[in-house]
Formats: sequence, C-alpha cells, structure tokens
Amino acid sequence: MPIRPLVHIALHFLVPLAVARTFYGKNWRRAAAVMIATIVIDLDHLLASPLYDPGRCSIGFHPLHTWPAIVLYGITAVFPQTRLVGIGLLIHMALDGSDCLWMAAF
Repeated sequence: MPIRPLVHIALHFLVPLAVARTFYGKNWRRAAAVMIATIVIDLDHLLASPLYDPGRCSIGFHPLHTWPAIVLYGITAVFPQTRLVGIGLLIHMALDGSDCLWMAAF
C-alpha cells in the first residue's frame, strides 16, 4: 500500500492528539477524544462513486468537505460550547487539504 494514505489516516489521530496535549492541560484526553471523533464527517464519502478513489481530493468533492461547510466549521470553533468540534473539523479539513496538495505534487 502506498505511504500517502497511511500517513493521512495516522495524522487524523496524531494531530488532534498533539493539539489536545499542547493546549488542553488536564482535560487533554477529553479534548483529543472529541477532536478525533470528528472523523465521522467522512461518512459523506459513502455518497461517492466509487466509494474510495486514492486520487480524489476530498475538499470540494464531498458535501461536508465543501467551502461553505468549512466556513461553518470555523464559526463553530469560535464558540466555547462547540469549540472542540469546530477545531477538530478544521484540523480534519486542513489534513484533507494537505493530502490534496501531496497528490498534486506527486
């Protein structure tokens, strides 16, 4: 299996974990769990045909990976009650965006 998909999936767990450890002190476990749980947003991939295409950029293709949705995630990150979900979703979008750049570069 190519390394890009493995690194991509690993980062969806490692980056939220690192953010939680860095910024959430004693509450880092809860923060990490909430941010990692936002990976459920990838359920919108079930609407695609084919279901998995290693050369497809998620950003702008899947409904929950569109720019209007990303703006909404940014707004969600502003409010304390939804901040962890918003941050988790923004991290997810940033990682998916970086994956798109990686695909374009190679």
